[in-house]
Amino acid sequence: QVQLVESGGGLVQPGGSLRLSCAASGSIFNIGHMGWYRQAPGKQRELVASVTYGGNTNYADSVKGRFTISRDNAKNLVYLQMNSLKPEDTAVYYCNAFIDNGVLGPREYWGRGTQVTVSS
Repeated sequence: QVQLVESGGGLVQPGGSLRLSCAASGSIFNIGHMGWYRQAPGKQRELVASVTYGGNTNYADSVKGRFTISRDNAKNLVYLQMNSLKPEDTAVYYCNAFIDNGVLGPREYWGRGTQVTVSS
């Protein structure tokens, strides 16, 4: 079975940086779109950044210029480099990916999330 596991979250002061990682494992033939979402208490889950297999990226306006998404297709990894962090970035960050196991075709998967807290 396919699993996505996030890591790298934690507590950081405003202006600081964190790098989140997401590792996909299991029966994987191909991974298409990958992305990062976040959800703060009382708010809707929102797309932070996404990247296609070919490396085309998309960012929420609130993080443009501060966050960078990247992927390593050979290692089934996606990263989110977060710089100049603000308190409003505080949320649980979730990894998302469309994964084909070679039999069923692409399916959407979610990680369990990693907490990012930006506070002084």
